Amino acid sequence: MTGTYLGMPAFPKAAAVSTQNAQLRANLTHATHTIRDKRARAVAELADWTELRQAGKEIKDHTLRHLDRYLLQAEAAVTAAGGTVHWAQDATEANRIVADLVKAKGEREVVKVKSMATQEIGLNEALAAEGISAYETDLAELIVQLGDDLPSHILVPAIHRNRGEIRDIFREAMSRWGRPAPEGLTDSPAELAEAARLHLREKFLRAKVAVSGANFLVAETGSLVVVESEGNGRMCLTLPETLISVVGIEKVVPSWRDLEVFLQLLPRSSTAERMNPYTSIWTGTTRGDGPSDFHLVLLDNGRTDTLADEVGRQALRCIRCSACLNVCPVYERAGGHAYGSPYPGPIGAILTPQLRGLTSEVDASLPYASTLCGACYEVCPVAIDIPEVLVHLREQVAEHGTGHRAERAAIKAATWLLDHPAAYRTALRAAARTRRLHPRRLPLPGPAKAWSDTRDLPTMPEQSFRDWWKTRGQENTP
Repeated sequence: MTGTYLGMPAFPKAAAVSTQNAQLRANLTHATHTIRDKRARAVAELADWTELRQAGKEIKDHTLRHLDRYLLQAEAAVTAAGGTVHWAQDATEANRIVADLVKAKGEREVVKVKSMATQEIGLNEALAAEGISAYETDLAELIVQLGDDLPSHILVPAIHRNRGEIRDIFREAMSRWGRPAPEGLTDSPAELAEAARLHLREKFLRAKVAVSGANFLVAETGSLVVVESEGNGRMCLTLPETLISVVGIEKVVPSWRDLEVFLQLLPRSSTAERMNPYTSIWTGTTRGDGPSDFHLVLLDNGRTDTLADEVGRQALRCIRCSACLNVCPVYERAGGHAYGSPYPGPIGAILTPQLRGLTSEVDASLPYASTLCGACYEVCPVAIDIPEVLVHLREQVAEHGTGHRAERAAIKAATWLLDHPAAYRTALRAAARTRRLHPRRLPLPGPAKAWSDTRDLPTMPEQSFRDWWKTRGQENTP
């Protein structure tokens, strides 16, 4: 995975700053509560939601077990339909493929459909280094780009902005990227949407090359699927002469019958809609209809390494609905930027460290960015047990030496003590006899003091359970 977001502080340090931003917290609280309440009502309408969820999980697990077969099937189908397939091992290779394709067309700008994969590999920055301008066309992504910002949510990248902030961004930045904002622009949603429409329309009509991601890739026909709520994506997918789609290898599904399950799970889990407003599907090229040149870039970038982990691989089931973000108490308070990755929230806390590895301070901190409350697992439409993976990754952090030294020492000491019953009994008796000398709180130094200062140690009983049980047995002896 690229280092686009690396260089940011580890999660605890970033969250310490973002949680002090009252406006950010207010924006997030309002938005996440609204979305999750709507989702709960939409899901409750389906009597078979539990069965759909299980079906989505099983389809994804089956596909991941046979990923090599389905990817080769998809490649053959795309090629037969007139497309060209490229395989990219990492971000550098994927960025090079896309840049070379754009330059081969003699173009210096592209329009983009909202795509997590291209954010993951830092495609916009890589294209800029080659003298190619990439224009985001999703409204929220446009806001982020114009504001020289970073996305903070999977579904609503500008969730950390309110209408007044968006108005100011449009007024100040639109003219530098193209058509300026209308005079007297207010924060009315209708006026903001119209300003974005006018600004983007010029780019849609001018662009010769578009870049997209895909929500799904149907192996049996090589068809790609993009779901969105605005229609801007459809403009990108149909008007330009060349379309380049960058797609993670985990996005493949075997058949159209399988796709049907996810087109029920995704809209209700993400936008709380019964049906997605715009579902665009394309298969290769067709004379006189849509782009005449289609390229599919299949992206690995850490996914096969993740697939090799029997516990962690379930993160690859993710369909990017963002339901886990909207119920997470940590995300609601810290915001998406604190995660140091295009994938924020609970899913980012398990996906990012697996794609990038656990060697950096940022990635080693992400498995701890959770209370393990389990709310994320309860709402996940493909039943990813995020708490299980978080604990699994925490174990890896400790084992590979990137965790806290004191934590590792405590775990080792506890392991030895529990493996030696006599020593364990002696320790319990000693602790009980010295209970009056115990401090109320752990006297931890440095940054750990902030944690210990808000947590009282449990009161030690006068005797251990074993000693109490022996005494009880003697009292009941006739």
